[in-house]
Amino acid sequence: MRRALTALAAVALLTAGLAVAPDAASAAPESGRRSYTGWLGGAEYRVEMPEHWNGSLVLYSHPYYVEGMPPGIGLANRPETENWLLGAGYALAASDFTGRVGAVYDQAPRDQLALLDWIEANIGKPRRTVALGSSMGAALSVLLAERNPERIHGVAALCGPLDLAGSWNLSLDVTFALRTLLAPEADIDLVRPRDPAGSAQALQSAVDEALTTPEGRARLALAGALGNVPSWNSALHPEPAALADRIRQMAELAAVHIWAFGPTGRVDLEQRAGGNPSWNVGIDYRRQLAKSDQRDLVREAYRAAGMDPAADLARLDAAPRVAADPAAKHWLDSHGVPEGRTPAPVVTLHNTADAAVAEHERWYAGQVRQHGSPRQLRQLYADRATHCAFTPAEEIVTLRVLFTRIDSGRWPEVSPRTLNAQAGRLGPEFGTVYDYPTNSYAPAAPAFARFSPSQPLRPSR
Repeated sequence: MRRALTALAAVALLTAGLAVAPDAASAAPESGRRSYTGWLGGAEYRVEMPEHWNGSLVLYSHPYYVEGMPPGIGLANRPETENWLLGAGYALAASDFTGRVGAVYDQAPRDQLALLDWIEANIGKPRRTVALGSSMGAALSVLLAERNPERIHGVAALCGPLDLAGSWNLSLDVTFALRTLLAPEADIDLVRPRDPAGSAQALQSAVDEALTTPEGRARLALAGALGNVPSWNSALHPEPAALADRIRQMAELAAVHIWAFGPTGRVDLEQRAGGNPSWNVGIDYRRQLAKSDQRDLVREAYRAAGMDPAADLARLDAAPRVAADPAAKHWLDSHGVPEGRTPAPVVTLHNTADAAVAEHERWYAGQVRQHGSPRQLRQLYADRATHCAFTPAEEIVTLRVLFTRIDSGRWPEVSPRTLNAQAGRLGPEFGTVYDYPTNSYAPAAPAFARFSPSQPLRPSR
């Protein structure tokens, strides 16, 4: 399987938890816990009740899934987090969403509400319901709370591309630059693809070839910088120092824009939206580069290649642009962009170097300042690379921050020193992290840190 797709599948595998429930309602008599599974409409669901329920429900929304994901409904981002919550008396539930894979932005909130209705009718009404989500599910959890303030009492949004429309535009920017600079003569459709897999493979082949020369690496750095793609992709090792290694790790993360959110991913998105919702008409890529965290990497790479980025930026300016279908753009804006209203407290957790770039957090904070209450929001960061690479201890501490805010009406102390100490006290069984490049788990120290994300390059508003 292609490496980019394998990495994305690993993300989904991790977040799915790989816990497969039986088809019919059942109980676990040896533990006293109760398990419920079944189907509501076209969506499979799973509910786990603890032995002694504290009255709280955590409703989990899963990440973006690609075709070929194995079955199994996770109830948290990590299985250890799931087990800790159950042990602490929290009920857990998740819908697998109708259709399961792709941009289920419109269907997922409806499926979660249907599951909540079922729980209230068949098990009991929770005293409070917390929406927990990772990656795409983080954005969906924020939207669920905004649109159902009477039913959702708090949100924990992990590693979320919170501006989903802006995220798709950033992916278009990256693939547009890759095609223009690395494969201008190739038959590659970025939107409305006639041969999605062929277009994605042509982009990936161009990236692989570009990595072999200084000139190609410089252009890769420019394309990645236009999407603010980090040049660090290891949860276990520090950011590399060598220029070629930094660009190689950037290319590994940029591959997500090619495979998940490039031509193949757009087939599903465009079917749901009724057309292409993404655009780059009128975008000034010189200005976008000037705002990018990776602009210094671009300068270094072009100097090493003996080139001037101005010539390639001119090529981008001259290339034909992509226009959105207005109705499709409206669909994505309606279903994939939170307003920033905060009827319930929201806590976010993001890695400092993530393919779903941390600038989403700065964008969301700005929306909250305009449309909600900043007092309802706390944003936490783990100084680590790659997507959703948190230890269970970091996730548990983040959830406890939210639970404290809901219970007491006040946020607890959230300094990195305090949070790292709390995470460390949970023990080594909660202190591992998954590293995508090596496809392995390893111990990792708590990594809460102070961090200020860059300004968003392509916000939807």
